[in-house]
Amino acid sequence: MGGGTSRERMLDELSGVSRRYMASYALFNQAVADHVGLHPTDLQCLNLLTLEGGPVTTGRVAELTGLTTGSATRLVDRLERAGYVVRQRDAADRRRVLVTTVPEKVAEFGRVWDKLGGGWVALFDDLGDDQLALLIEHMRRTTEFSARQVERLRAGDL
Repeated sequence: MGGGTSRERMLDELSGVSRRYMASYALFNQAVADHVGLHPTDLQCLNLLTLEGGPVTTGRVAELTGLTTGSATRLVDRLERAGYVVRQRDAADRRRVLVTTVPEKVAEFGRVWDKLGGGWVALFDDLGDDQLALLIEHMRRTTEFSARQVERLRAGDL
């Protein structure tokens, strides 16, 4: 059999495995969100906010999530009502409002995550550095690809 046929089979398998991976993660995300009393999108927004490393504007929340500014404002409203974030005036520019995570609530969420993700690192124990680098690159590429597709969907560009 030629390399193309084998590659086509591998790409088909990759497609199926990817779809299962995305579905399992979406279902896992829903279960965690249910457990902590958040909407799945709100949970992922909180996740992204903790990666930002500091206060952000609602506009930045919109950029991070791919939502419109109106939807991002409503998302921040929900996170604020749940106690995960607070809005504060920017000391440098009083016209700007910054969204800041509440450390105690984020730590509470972190404890849930630690209990669930305890064995995650062990999944990679048998992989070499080159294989880990490949996974990292794959995740970066798919994250960027997904962001572009979200932009296309929101723009009605199908």
